[in-house]
Amino acid sequence: MEFIDLNAIPAKQLREGIVARIVSGEKLMMAFMDLQPHLSDMPHHHPHEQCGVVLEGEMELTVGEQKKLLKAGDTYFIPSNVPHAGRTYDKPARVLDIFSPPREEYR
Repeated sequence: MEFIDLNAIPAKQLREGIVARIVSGEKLMMAFMDLQPHLSDMPHHHPHEQCGVVLEGEMELTVGEQKKLLKAGDTYFIPSNVPHAGRTYDKPARVLDIFSPPREEYR
């Protein structure tokens, strides 16, 4: 599967307020996530490395002890097992999260 039509991938509800289209290989996963306004994702951690880019809108991301308001084009990296949380404000946001290894619970 070298070329992917995101519109052909069914959207999957990951958590309340987060819907994603998932593209995954053996060692890497991309999650195109749509985040509803006024979303407050609880702090969590996982063994996967995670990086991403805000595609549309803005979101506040906390990684460990650092917090930053991210806008379209901003990128981030979350090391394995580091607590992190995100939130949106009055508008929705779209982000691309990349995980290695893939998160099996997202498939």
